[in-house]
Amino acid sequence: MAERERDAASGSGLIGELSAEFAGTMILLLFGIGVVAQVVAGGGLTDPAGGLGNHDSISWAWGLGVTLGVYVAARLSGAHLNPAVTLALAAFKGFSWKKVAPYMIAQTLGAFVAALIVRWNYTEVLGHFDPGHTIKTQTVFSTLPGNGNPAAGVHEWGAFRDQVIGTAILLILILAVTDALNTPPGANLGPFIVGLIVVAIGMAFGTDAGYAINPARDFGPRLASYITGYHTAWRDQWGNLYFWVPIVAPLVGGLIGGVFYKFFVSRFLPGAEPEPPGRAPASQPQV
Repeated sequence: MAERERDAASGSGLIGELSAEFAGTMILLLFGIGVVAQVVAGGGLTDPAGGLGNHDSISWAWGLGVTLGVYVAARLSGAHLNPAVTLALAAFKGFSWKKVAPYMIAQTLGAFVAALIVRWNYTEVLGHFDPGHTIKTQTVFSTLPGNGNPAAGVHEWGAFRDQVIGTAILLILILAVTDALNTPPGANLGPFIVGLIVVAIGMAFGTDAGYAINPARDFGPRLASYITGYHTAWRDQWGNLYFWVPIVAPLVGGLIGGVFYKFFVSRFLPGAEPEPPGRAPASQPQV
């Protein structure tokens, strides 16, 4: 009842929330995929010395994309922008289960559209650098074990482990910095801090599986790349069916992160009830 009253007061309802999730995730992926296209294809074609960026610029652009996407969507939807976040909030923070699937679909559609835009914008560069649209540039759109490098020796289960760990860390920290009973950032700095979390994960856990840590971020662009010429998009460099790893592992990792935060931190925090989960108050985004 209280949630329906909030929806009526905001004038948004579920359609507004889904629209915000779509838009916020699209913004996130425009910067995330765009920077990888610039570094991998643009840099490889025009400046092999790396003048168009490197791993650090990729990590920073993904983090800034998260920040900007959260600022876009936070007021209407809470800016989950990630099915693993939505699932964890439903499991541990009272977010409505009936909204979980719609949120996930909106997030995946936002990522899909963003990937199509980047694919279109970088048509010439991708075509000249990798005319066959192979594994060489597949990492622009979706993740691979060892970032597609066979020398890394990482296979599906190693990447699965990595994604569980990385997403668990993500959810522990998101829950910590958005918990009104803890010490959340003030002055609407929550999105910036969440962006820094993603930067840190990218810099520390980017080798084994490209730190997807978000099923929508991986599946939407993977589908977009497949329908635009990347016919091996569902498989890894070893030829194994891989697309399920960055979907299932982040969902599992998000739940593990939620359990960890609840067991080790939140159950010991005193105080009044925080803001309703999954919705953003005026001064502090929920996620």
